[in-house]
Amino acid sequence: MAARLLGERGAAAVEFALIAPVLLLLLLGIVEFSKAFHDQASLSAAAREGARAMALGNTPAEARAAVRSAANGLSLTDAQITLSPANCTALVNGKPATITVTVRHHQTFVAGLLGGAGLDLTGKAAMRCGG
Repeated sequence: MAARLLGERGAAAVEFALIAPVLLLLLLGIVEFSKAFHDQASLSAAAREGARAMALGNTPAEARAAVRSAANGLSLTDAQITLSPANCTALVNGKPATITVTVRHHQTFVAGLLGGAGLDLTGKAAMRCGG
């Protein structure tokens, strides 16, 4: 039995060296997709806040500011925030109008191992004008 143990010397280190890259890629994938999931939730919440601000105040600048403040660390520009329609009127053809806010953000991967292109994330919310 002693001869068998001597022949297996260092086997655990070799096995760990074979498994470590796979575990590291798995860990990086979990981190990257967790961040993307968090950013997606932030975009949806930011779009909801923008729709709320536009529905109550009917001021596009105020709605965009509400989106940016609710975006939790995402640096968003006005080009990434779409308000449709541009004005929130109370009635359209006798029916309550609805404002739709769409927020787009390109999520790049931090590690770069999972692809350099990243993901295009979109948050969208709609709310009836006038509250």
